[in-house]
Amino acid sequence: MEWGNNRESDNVEDARDSSGGSSGGGFGGGGGGLIGGLLSGRMGIGTIVIALAASYFLGINPLTVLGFLDGGPTPQVQQHAGQTHSVPAGDVLARHVSEVLGTTEEVWASQFKAAGSQYRAPKLVLFRGSYPTACGQGQSAQGPFYCPADQKVYIDLAFYETLKNRLGAPGEFAQAYVIAHEVGHHVQNLLGISGKVDAQRGRISEAQQNVLSVRLELQADCLAGVWGYHVKDKLRIDQSDVDSAMNAATKIGDDALQRQATGTIRPESFTHGSSAQRVRWFTTGLQSGSIQRCDTFNVRDL
Repeated sequence: MEWGNNRESDNVEDARDSSGGSSGGGFGGGGGGLIGGLLSGRMGIGTIVIALAASYFLGINPLTVLGFLDGGPTPQVQQHAGQTHSVPAGDVLARHVSEVLGTTEEVWASQFKAAGSQYRAPKLVLFRGSYPTACGQGQSAQGPFYCPADQKVYIDLAFYETLKNRLGAPGEFAQAYVIAHEVGHHVQNLLGISGKVDAQRGRISEAQQNVLSVRLELQADCLAGVWGYHVKDKLRIDQSDVDSAMNAATKIGDDALQRQATGTIRPESFTHGSSAQRVRWFTTGLQSGSIQRCDTFNVRDL
């Protein structure tokens, strides 16, 4: 993958100096933290663990996921008003993220224009530790996420160390896939797909909600693949790059995460899809470059 000479996005907000510091390296603290608050609600610990584990790797904010699974409203907070600034010139990783975001803007602007519409690019917020969002308090431990309420992607760049060292998924294209997946959620939001899924809250069973969540996530994987198709020549993506992204998709499948966390696989609790499903749908987008081929909601076999 070749980068360093591409346009950087103007939509990156560097809030790392305004973030709340270390998150403690876990999924939540005591009774007043995320888990403590959730345990006082209606969901069982199994749902919470799966939602958090799945959201940790390339998902949307777990507060959004958990609100969807529970059938309740998504928690809302006042948007943070701290200072943000542009990415420092010497911050190589942040500038790489900015370049990747810039390529997503070009691809999706072109795709929306071809469909007779206009693309509204999301903001991408860099933070450390924790950071308030319109979908709830963002935490490093939950991994990158997209908040539809403020149309922003949030990422603590320390996640890439987790991706490389803890999950065994290194590579620049694997890192780019992270951003492209989250932008895929933004595309779903603009197309009204996320809203239709969200409207089913409380109307269907938890099992059915999980199925919809899986289809939503797999579609975001496919849309990430569509982005990859349209930038493969510009970024000189080769087979080793593709392999690194496929490896990342494999590592963050629900079955892989459950096996790693508990040693037990519970397909009925999947919210993001299995490793094989994530690879399949990313590959579908990457080979076709077609949004239409990403219709995960109207196929029987995922």
